[in-house]
Amino acid sequence: MDKVFTTKQAADLLGVSLRTVQLWVESGVLKAWKTAGGHRRIARESVETLLKEKLQALQTVSDDSPFRILVVEDEPDILRLYQLAIKSWDLPVEVYTAENGIEGLLRLGQFRPNVMITDLVMPNMDGLEMIRMLRTDQEYKAMTIIVVSTLGPDEVQERGGLPDDVKLFTKPIPFEDIESIVRERFDAQQRKL
Repeated sequence: MDKVFTTKQAADLLGVSLRTVQLWVESGVLKAWKTAGGHRRIARESVETLLKEKLQALQTVSDDSPFRILVVEDEPDILRLYQLAIKSWDLPVEVYTAENGIEGLLRLGQFRPNVMITDLVMPNMDGLEMIRMLRTDQEYKAMTIIVVSTLGPDEVQERGGLPDDVKLFTKPIPFEDIESIVRERFDAQQRKL
């Protein structure tokens, strides 16, 4: 049995795009190296470890699981502020956090949130790239995405823009507006149950 995978083999096994595997390699999530010909080889053990984590997370997430919110923000103080604000809404939700787009993608695969609140300007993978990747994946088409950034609408457009269904807010964080969107999505999910 081979002790390494190609990027495509790893992507197929993990159920993610080639680009996601490349980003995980670049960020150290997956252990890999390049051959003399410049091709990536990814350690089987590294892929299997990530796959086990993903499968364990998916086993704990089902359709009747609690409402989940993922906050992707690289500033720890702002992440804490989100957690406190969401807790004050008195909704039965689980809140997960990530500090950049790569970690955000991992958390998405693990927890499958109903709503994602994200910054755009972050290290390793910015929010724009993460959102573009998500909107190409059918599994995440229905997820509500809220962006809160220091970038204004014109700057976001200059960087390629956001999909029409993504709500953009400019910092400071408009917690009341975000709460309204989250409550609307929460209520819609409760009506389905």
